[in-house]
Amino acid sequence: MPADRPVALDEYPIHQAPLSMKHLVSGDRNAYDRCIFHVFDHTGRAVLVLGLGVYPNAGVIDAYATLRVGDELLAVRASDALTDDRMNLSVGPLSVTVDVPLRQLTLRCAADPDDPDGLSYDVTWTAEFPAVWEPHHIQRRGDRLMLEGRRFVQAGHVTGTIRARGEEFTLTPGEWTGTRDRSWGVRPIPGEDGGRAAEEHRPEGFHWLWIPVRFEDRFLMVIAQEDADGHRTLSEALQVFPEGSGRHDVQLGWPHTEIRYRSGTRHPVGAVVHLTDPAGRKPLELGVQILASSPLAVGAGYPPAADWQHGTWQGRGWTDRRVYDLSDPTAHPMAAFGVTDHSARFTLDGRVGHGIFEHGSFGRHEPSGFADYSSVAP
Repeated sequence: MPADRPVALDEYPIHQAPLSMKHLVSGDRNAYDRCIFHVFDHTGRAVLVLGLGVYPNAGVIDAYATLRVGDELLAVRASDALTDDRMNLSVGPLSVTVDVPLRQLTLRCAADPDDPDGLSYDVTWTAEFPAVWEPHHIQRRGDRLMLEGRRFVQAGHVTGTIRARGEEFTLTPGEWTGTRDRSWGVRPIPGEDGGRAAEEHRPEGFHWLWIPVRFEDRFLMVIAQEDADGHRTLSEALQVFPEGSGRHDVQLGWPHTEIRYRSGTRHPVGAVVHLTDPAGRKPLELGVQILASSPLAVGAGYPPAADWQHGTWQGRGWTDRRVYDLSDPTAHPMAAFGVTDHSARFTLDGRVGHGIFEHGSFGRHEPSGFADYSSVAP
């Protein structure tokens, strides 16, 4: 095996530590750097969720794409050995190309020659608002750091085509929206014994909301993470305006959410997010109408997925395509214990917008009236 040598990125004055750009400052096996995109129409016909991640200390690069159409979820996943070319964001049939940083990206999934009716797409994602930081995200169990992430979020429009099941979707601005999130840091990769932290510090409950919303003249980002007692550990309500508009980003107070659940479940059908205007005097209500839902624990590799999770070594050149039937919720019992991304129609002060209502609620959550893991909405 050749000795460790400089990589192409070492030519540029971008180093953050006296190391090659090939290496991270942290030796944590759970170090990661990845992205997620949401591409969805405004009627609820289709929701495309896709992402790509690298795990430098595990030596893995992987990617996924899922398309929810009707009661079917079509999934494509790929994984391989990470190379020294960190600018090549492709694995198997899936790729993300940065055409203009923070402004335009191309998202592709090549067609499967053995399954012409399978999922493929060629999408151009174009920003309409500046990228903004999300709050620094830290989670611990006891004394152990489980997650530390730095993220930015952005909204825009999409053009191109998605093909699946003999149908072609033409993506046009005004009828489709695209949001994205970039994150890096430390996040658990399956395969490690949780030790004392898992045994003695299992949380009683976890309640999560991540809500990027694109209106014609503004972008709204709401985040709320709470524990079993409703204690807020992460919070954000930020209103962002287009570059050149002359308007500054503004905070919209402490978000409080009333969620309407489908009876007998924790599946949201609608919600109202209570906010306040920048002066702190006028109440604002962000109305939410769920259009379509895509569970991230089915096909997309998020925990507690049973068939594949991000960062796990699958061998060289691994590609997997499959179709999940979502018509029977009992067929995927673990999906209810993972986060679900819902495309939604939003209203705010007479405006109509579209975005993602990402939601997960597990275990006890006092403000929602959930007493334990088995409790659901009446």
